[in-house]
Amino acid sequence: MGAFDVLPDYEISRNLDRCIVCRVCERQCANQAHEYVPEEDAMASDESKCVNCHRCVSLCPTRALKIVRSSNTYKLNDNWTDKIIKEISIQASTGSVLLSSMGNPEDYPIYFDKITINASQVTNPPIDPLREPMETRVFLGPKPDSVERDSNGKIIPNLPPQVKLSMPMMFSAMSYGSISYNAHESLARAASELGICYNTGEGGLHEDFYKFGPNTIVQVASGRFGVHKQYLNQGAAVEIKMGQGAKPGIGGHLPGKKIVADVSRTRMTPEGSDAISPAPHHDIYSIEDLRQLVFSLKEATDYKKPIIVKIAAVHNVAAIASGIARSGADIIAIDGFRGGTGAAPTRIRDSVGIPIELALAAVDSKLRLEGIRGKVSIIAGGGIRSSTDIVKAIALGADAVYLGTSALLALGCHLCRSCQAGKCNWGIATQEPELVRRLNPSIGAKRLVNLMTAWQHEIEEIMGGMGINSIEALKGNRLMLRGVGLNEKELSVLGIKHAGEGQD
Repeated sequence: MGAFDVLPDYEISRNLDRCIVCRVCERQCANQAHEYVPEEDAMASDESKCVNCHRCVSLCPTRALKIVRSSNTYKLNDNWTDKIIKEISIQASTGSVLLSSMGNPEDYPIYFDKITINASQVTNPPIDPLREPMETRVFLGPKPDSVERDSNGKIIPNLPPQVKLSMPMMFSAMSYGSISYNAHESLARAASELGICYNTGEGGLHEDFYKFGPNTIVQVASGRFGVHKQYLNQGAAVEIKMGQGAKPGIGGHLPGKKIVADVSRTRMTPEGSDAISPAPHHDIYSIEDLRQLVFSLKEATDYKKPIIVKIAAVHNVAAIASGIARSGADIIAIDGFRGGTGAAPTRIRDSVGIPIELALAAVDSKLRLEGIRGKVSIIAGGGIRSSTDIVKAIALGADAVYLGTSALLALGCHLCRSCQAGKCNWGIATQEPELVRRLNPSIGAKRLVNLMTAWQHEIEEIMGGMGINSIEALKGNRLMLRGVGLNEKELSVLGIKHAGEGQD
């Protein structure tokens, strides 16, 4: 070890009394953190290679392993923390930009945890979802200002194209390439069984998954990877990705080692070459330019597909959303700064953007104030962790939510946050065949269905306790929310009262 080496954050603890030298840990670790030493007939560990994915811990037959946080520390300094010192040392050694995966892990406020939900008591009694109808279906797309009828009084069906969901949840954009074939298949199969949608991300759609088209949202990003007319017409909706929560204002980068033959064909990019998305769309520099792309995509799909515009949550998100609503887009997707990613510069992931709760409330308020809320639906994403987060997001103004990290956790992800390395031991963020095989799509899809079904039941129970029997009645119903420990400005942006305050 040299004078400038950075010690690992975690240590591999091996109980020698339990270890039977079966070498399962060695075979299962794609990072080669475990090694058999024949001279000693024992296992050795190299913590510098450990990413704390827990694959070895989970599969050790004698429970001989555990990963523990290193007790080694620098001299205590609240300004120059261990993390800052290590990051400076790494960059001084490599001259490289720090890269990280998944969402922002920093200790910023989680506003969902500071919002409580109201419950009905006497004058507005609760509803029992086991005995009374509870509507969780959602239709995403613009709604007419009024109902039109013909001369016989029958309703004229003039509703624009909609995305129909059995519940207000979808799997967010994760491209084929950043995640594996088996992970994509798990998401597609689960979405089809549940009657919801999954999102291709900016990597095109593998031909094997065209059959899941009615449950697929196809994405058009700045790199236009895998975009062609058949692709656009295959999905239930088309999403224009202007930005994402983990890296607002910058483009994307998929390393060439992840662009294997199948990924190359799907993305229409050279095998083994890095796929780099520009930061801006080079044909979009105004809302008018965005409008041209929106209507180009509508023309390409014969006006049969809703068009979504996805943006990152930034400080002027409400004004941006107002422009998007006037561009002809049907749905706005807002991605908060805790949104996950396959790879992003660490400094941007951890320091740029704003929480989805604040962005969502600001957008909903702005569109209602301008009288155009009905022209678009809103999807919220970036840090949605539970059914209660979903209920709060809808009450803050969302029509539905995107789920990314929570879906990956259901598939087996252990948040080791090293997706960019392409050596995911759980078969998710990798293209190495022997690792991809570790994720069984049948099991993966079943686990996703189980999670979504459980959350749907919980949403029905929570809504019933609120005295609400439909998602539509919950949407934007901030009277049912109260803040705890929030200051006046935070309450104002969220548009809610403090706990203990009654209704006017």
